[in-house]
Amino acid sequence: MTSSQDLQKQFGGIDIYLFDQLLKGRITSEMRVLDAGCGGGRNLIYFFTSRFNTSGVDQSAEAIAQIQSLAAQLAPHLPADNFRVAAIEQMPFDHQSFDVVISSAVLHFARDEAHWSAMVQEMWRVLKPGGIFFARLASTIGMEDKVSQIEGRRYHLPDGSDRFLVDEQMLLATTKTLGGEWLEPLKTVVVQNMRSMSNWVLRKG
Repeated sequence: MTSSQDLQKQFGGIDIYLFDQLLKGRITSEMRVLDAGCGGGRNLIYFFTSRFNTSGVDQSAEAIAQIQSLAAQLAPHLPADNFRVAAIEQMPFDHQSFDVVISSAVLHFARDEAHWSAMVQEMWRVLKPGGIFFARLASTIGMEDKVSQIEGRRYHLPDGSDRFLVDEQMLLATTKTLGGEWLEPLKTVVVQNMRSMSNWVLRKG
């Protein structure tokens, strides 16, 4: 087996910026982790094999069935009920249940600003004080003259998609409202003038 195959087996298709948080030692195996909008579990392979207490929600029953099957193979210690069909803005978990909440490429599917805020508030609700919130989401940063506004914060992107896009001011203001502490400066990658992806990484105060 080649080294790249070893890495794929250990980490799956993990978001590179989430991987960076692991490398920095911020996410450790005693932490309880929630992937809000987990899909089929591409970000959770390492958490499964390293025996993290991991949970996930997704609106797709098919995705939850897929991740339950994956967890049964790689993390049989986890109850299937850790993974549930649910909307992010209305998750079936207690207040302050998780040490880490992951939101990878999910928030830009918000219908409007009220929906976006409801998802963020709900993820913040289930996060413990001192916990880490990791979000990667589409933004207008560096793309202001290349996106076409549809309505409110809904935009048409050059890659052909329609997304809810944030900007730096919105993320700064929301962080202040939440009482969050920035763990990383706001980082944004512009993908060949097609879309812009920003990283929003906070600690809950």
